[in-house]
Amino acid sequence: MKGQSSFELLITLAFGLAILLPIVVIAFMQIASSSSSLAAIESQQAASKIASIASFVGSEGPPAKQVIQIEVPPGVQYIYVGSQTGSVGHLIIFMVRSFSGLSSVTAYTPVNVSGNLGSISSPGTYLVNLTATSSCPTAPNVPCVYITPLT
Repeated sequence: MKGQSSFELLITLAFGLAILLPIVVIAFMQIASSSSSLAAIESQQAASKIASIASFVGSEGPPAKQVIQIEVPPGVQYIYVGSQTGSVGHLIIFMVRSFSGLSSVTAYTPVNVSGNLGSISSPGTYLVNLTATSSCPTAPNVPCVYITPLT
C-alpha cells in the first residue's frame, strides 16, 4: 500500500511524457521548416534586388555601375549569375538547402547578366558591384551586366 501512490505517480508521469513527446517533436519540425521557408524568402528578396538593379544598370548602358548591399541568409549553398553553367543568361539563382535537398530560388532580369558570386556562401551582408559592359568577360561579343562581389 505504501508504494501504490508512488507507482500511480510514475504511471501518470509516463502518460504525460508519452503525450508531450510527440508534441515536442512536431514543434521542432515546424521550427525547422519555418527556418527553411524564411531562408527561401530572404533569398528571393536578395535575388530580386540584384535582378532589379541589374536591369536598371543594363538599361543605362556602359559605363554605368552600381554597388548594392545584399543580405545572404543561412542555408544558401551557392549563387549563380546568368545561368548555372556560368555563361551569359537572364537569371540570378540562389541555391538554398532545405529538407528536401537543394532548391533553387531564381529572379529574372531582361538584360544579359554574367558574373561570379560563388565566393558568397556564408550568411551575412555583402556589397555587390554591378557594371554594364559592352563586351562581357564570359562572352566577348555580347553586352551584359557583370556582377561581382566587392572586395
